[in-house]
Amino acid sequence: MAIRFDVITIFPGMFESPMSETLLKRARDAGLLEVRTHNLRDYTLSKHKNVDDTPYGGGVGMVMNVEPIVRAIEAVKQDRPGARVVLMSPCGNRFDHAHARELARNENIVLVCGRYEGVDDRVRHFIDEEISIGDYILSGGELPAMVVIEAVSRFVPGVLGDHESLAEESFASHILEYPQYTRPREFRGYPVPEVLVSGDHKKIKAWQRQEALKLTARLRPDLLKHSELSEQDRKILKQIDVG
Repeated sequence: MAIRFDVITIFPGMFESPMSETLLKRARDAGLLEVRTHNLRDYTLSKHKNVDDTPYGGGVGMVMNVEPIVRAIEAVKQDRPGARVVLMSPCGNRFDHAHARELARNENIVLVCGRYEGVDDRVRHFIDEEISIGDYILSGGELPAMVVIEAVSRFVPGVLGDHESLAEESFASHILEYPQYTRPREFRGYPVPEVLVSGDHKKIKAWQRQEALKLTARLRPDLLKHSELSEQDRKILKQIDVG
């Protein structure tokens, strides 16, 4: 299975470098991922290629026009009729690990990147959903779109070299990943925990689970509400001092 993203944006050049490096480049070279950008200005009927205008009713800033966005969406869907259309928006559902996994079930995804003060609200009649990557303000939807592309691509079989690593990553089971160490064994007075060099795999697994629970309880206790915890996990959590 491969996945294709069509990105509608007024800054297609922003995607050139991120999509040509590391994991995403390897996935594209392997034919597992395709990313196409569509310059929104190519779909406007404006003589000067404008894609925004002053808002009705007044207000600060400019609003992106509905017509070029819808024309771009329809042009993409003419080639990819079953594509899921997503608007990157601060009003959208919060993007997370589970959402990325769900989106990965789609072979074709259209990402619409807003700018300025937002898009004409009528765009909502031509999309399938809105996504937000967090409660903060960015200048546009391009960076969030890149986040979605990488997070979703990781669920495409073959994109990650070791599929088991996906299952062990933070948020996969609502438990943060345990601490990792590599050489040197000691650095400026900070040694690698002895259990990790003991060769006792049973003790190592127990330590990793304990440290993962400890880290989650300290940094993201909200995740534990959704975790599948064993009786042993609950015993460990009762002993953890998160102060």
